[in-house]
Amino acid sequence: MQQKEMRSNLLLLLTAAIWGFAFVAQRIGSKYVGSFTFNGVRFALGGLSLVPLLIFSLRNSPAAVQQTGQRPVSSFRAGIIAGSILFAGASLQQIGLAHTAAGKAAFITGLYIILVPILGIFLKQHSHISVWIGAVLATTGLYLLSVTQNFTITLSDLLELVGAFFWATHILVIDYYTKKVHALKLCIIQFLTCSVLSMLAAFSFETISLSSLRLALIPILYGGLCSVGIAYTLQVFAQKHAKPSHAAIIMSMESVFASLGGYIILQENLGGRGYLACILMLAGMLISQLPTIFTSPKSNLSRASDEESL
Repeated sequence: MQQKEMRSNLLLLLTAAIWGFAFVAQRIGSKYVGSFTFNGVRFALGGLSLVPLLIFSLRNSPAAVQQTGQRPVSSFRAGIIAGSILFAGASLQQIGLAHTAAGKAAFITGLYIILVPILGIFLKQHSHISVWIGAVLATTGLYLLSVTQNFTITLSDLLELVGAFFWATHILVIDYYTKKVHALKLCIIQFLTCSVLSMLAAFSFETISLSSLRLALIPILYGGLCSVGIAYTLQVFAQKHAKPSHAAIIMSMESVFASLGGYIILQENLGGRGYLACILMLAGMLISQLPTIFTSPKSNLSRASDEESL
């Protein structure tokens, strides 16, 4: 393996770890501030932290977006649409995290990997048989992870599951717009849009206090600067030399790091059934990506299109 490729894979692994531990930060932050407040401040920091990267990008490649003869699309309009969907997904995720384990939330959120090709059917996009095999495994894992002996699912897990649909929709929207607008401009505008919508909701439904924000300062800084700013920057540079097949596998480790962080930092134990469920869900996610890995050698996995966890 070439040195550049090895370094890129290590950077992607670091990126997955940052995003995985972000679930822990979000869970800790939910103890001190409301979900909308947390996301509002977090995404504002994240969006602003990408401005220097945008300036660097524009200086080095001023003609980054090539027009294809189609009608030009406004980055502002695209960012508003993507940011509104991001707001829905991030809000459901953060609200659900207040009452569910970080690892469990990460694995349920990760189902967007399977939902994207399934939702693509409505856009007349063909889904490989491996997607359906992966969906069956992931659904089995979801059942073991979230459905109790009384055949009920908790409200928090349900919110995470609904949020996964918004993450999947968000990816499809980003996939459409990144071909037409500058990717970093789109990211910054969508993050700031999500921040504004979150703060409007926070002022409407939550009580915001400086003392609470101080208590949640470290989780907010981690979620904004590390999860969005640093991790996104690492991913952009790492994927220049990483193989898509390696990137897909490495990035799926995000949910594993979330479970590890929840266990070490929050003493969260999912139990034998829970960890078996996680294995099945991770296997389903990986299997669903096999067609992309082997048939699209130039494809690029983009966290800009899913923020996980943002």
